[in-house]
Amino acid sequence: MADISRATAAITPKKRIWGWFFFDWASQPYNTLMLTFIFGPYFGQTAAEALIAGGMEESAARAEAQALWGYGLTIAGLLIAILAPILGSVADSSGRRMPWVWLFSALYVIGAWGCWYTAPQDFSVTWALVFFGIGLIGMEFATIFTNSYLPTLGPKEELGRISGSGWGFGYVGGVLALVIMLMLFQAGDGGTTMAGLRPLLGLDPATGADTRVVGPLTAIWYVVFMIPFFLWVKDGPPPPGAHYRVGQGLNDLWRTIRGLPKHPSLLAYLGSSMFYRDALNGMYTFGGIYALGVLGWSIMEVGIFGILAAISGAVFAWVGGRADRRFGPMPVIVTCCVVLIATACLIVGLGPQSVFGVPLAEGSSLPDQLFYVAGLLIGAAGGALQSASRNMLTKQGNQERMTEAFGLYALSGKATTFIAPWLIAVTTDLTNNQRIGVSPLILLFSLGLILLIWVKPNGESS
Repeated sequence: MADISRATAAITPKKRIWGWFFFDWASQPYNTLMLTFIFGPYFGQTAAEALIAGGMEESAARAEAQALWGYGLTIAGLLIAILAPILGSVADSSGRRMPWVWLFSALYVIGAWGCWYTAPQDFSVTWALVFFGIGLIGMEFATIFTNSYLPTLGPKEELGRISGSGWGFGYVGGVLALVIMLMLFQAGDGGTTMAGLRPLLGLDPATGADTRVVGPLTAIWYVVFMIPFFLWVKDGPPPPGAHYRVGQGLNDLWRTIRGLPKHPSLLAYLGSSMFYRDALNGMYTFGGIYALGVLGWSIMEVGIFGILAAISGAVFAWVGGRADRRFGPMPVIVTCCVVLIATACLIVGLGPQSVFGVPLAEGSSLPDQLFYVAGLLIGAAGGALQSASRNMLTKQGNQERMTEAFGLYALSGKATTFIAPWLIAVTTDLTNNQRIGVSPLILLFSLGLILLIWVKPNGESS
């Protein structure tokens, strides 16, 4: 025990911060490669092809594939919403977060690797969504517990900068992983990668292997780059009487929930972030499928689009962190919500032959160019918004029960995370139109912006 204490004491504050940064670097590829730019579009394309082979008309099949993706994410979101605050409260009661990070890291790796087993020849929508959902649940829960370390990394006035730098560092990791995927593995129409190579390891594009390898790549990336986190981020000594009893954790959680009306700023912030984070996740989740289905892009083109969006996210997460330190998280959050509302309107107005209903000349590239603009705006505002949001929670929540606070934060996000995919899925089903299907995002961003009126920038102490 003494040796462990000495090893922990030898970890400098700077090294601990960098260890914490590496979680963002390690986990970002699940969002970048799996959710948005590679596996999500692959699912949409492969599921649509299976439906077409079964006799469904092409546009209807693409819309149905988007709906299926949405329903799968709805189920995963519900599970996260139910369990997140419970596990967070149990972790706070025990004073131990790291065992939970290990557990959900294992789910991340298993789920990501399992997506390899989704070949088009015997494609199963159910198994594709199950494997993806396991990895997504692992990523989301690991994020809850690692986020709860943020208040311990420095003084309050520096947390915005630390959060923004971590998020920006994570985006750089996502960009690098995406570049590796496109340069070495993902084949384009000519059968070669973006670097002009045949896919490494003899991966056959005819079996989708050049795309499915994104699962093992994401899993291996996580395992390798979580090493600094596990070496340099440690739990402190557990508080007196610490335990893992679920009953006590539930009692503590229920007491916190009952007390929320006494903390109107925290309650309003949880409600606000519930809507705007859900809308942002909807943009990330359906962006690639939208480009593939509405604009007719290839997975390679979606990947290049992803690189630009992720670079924009990395730059503006860092810029947003500096703005957060100077002005506080509230102005950053408001600005980003306004930008994302305008971007959602732009996306809904784009079609392959028209922009906001105005017909274009045959073969016009304007819709593609405007969608690239939308991607840059989503990356810029999304990175800064997420960074500022987790710092805002450190100002609103109970400092002694921060994992529970981030569990409630996850609940507030996940309580409606199933609503954005569900609304998009239902709207797409009802209209049989992918473009109109994403219009509920405008409403969700607007609700989040309105609720910020009741949020005090520095919490109840302000």
